Amino acid sequence: MSDSSHANRPLAWVTGAGGMIGSYLIRATHQYATAWEVKALARPDLDLTDFQAVRERFQKDRPALVIHCAAMTRTPECQSNPGIAHKLNVELTAHLAELAKDIPFFFFSSDMVFDGRKGNYDESSLPNPLGVYAETKVAAEKMVLANPKHTVIRTSLNVGVSPTRDRGFNEQMIADWKRGKKLRLFSDEFRCPIPAEVTARATWELATKNKTGLYHVAGRERLSRWQIGQLLAPRWPELNPQIEPCSRREYTGAPRPEDTSVNCAKAQKILSFALSGLGEWLADHPKERFEL
Repeated sequence: MSDSSHANRPLAWVTGAGGMIGSYLIRATHQYATAWEVKALARPDLDLTDFQAVRERFQKDRPALVIHCAAMTRTPECQSNPGIAHKLNVELTAHLAELAKDIPFFFFSSDMVFDGRKGNYDESSLPNPLGVYAETKVAAEKMVLANPKHTVIRTSLNVGVSPTRDRGFNEQMIADWKRGKKLRLFSDEFRCPIPAEVTARATWELATKNKTGLYHVAGRERLSRWQIGQLLAPRWPELNPQIEPCSRREYTGAPRPEDTSVNCAKAQKILSFALSGLGEWLADHPKERFEL
């Protein structure tokens, strides 16, 4: 995207372009980011942990917007490697936010920052992280929001297809079904899943309008893992997908919040379209199988 027709467009960096949300942000550029020249930054393009290389590239490119999607997101890995999680989710974010101190900077956080005791959390609700992943997100949020030019988007489970086919929870389910595994899904753990393409559209709209501060962007349906499985399984009958309900009380790993459903009314007042619930979106896309 460097030809002369884009010469007058401000440059936007999108980090984590090889991940779920980052890749959908890139795919959505022609539809929702026409005001920007967009540079996709995946791991092969730039090692974000090489702070000197990042600084040099930033000074060379002089982006007018940074949307930071890159992160260590799998909670078991974060729990097992807290030092690495802190470096990737906190130190790296702090470095990018400092480079972008004078321009809009968008950071992706998670509904997992809440302890899940009540659900329907809005932006005024106080985080209470239960694990390392959530702790790193809370720490990074505080640093980002210290700059009034910057924005934090808290999202939930994003459904879609990633370039590596292994980033989304739906992709993990498909992989397990291909191996003939029966999935036991919590019937008492609730979140607000959202199609990644909807998250991307909302993000570009908030960025184009330069909306700063904290926003919740998630689906408007509160669903358990079991309910999500019931919605998704019929999409792949050839895999003979098998699911059964179970309780989160059977889980013996790191603490898990029970209900991290979020209230998105603040963002919804700004957006020009309705944030879809997963069930609603799937009903409107009956043939969607999350394939590129």
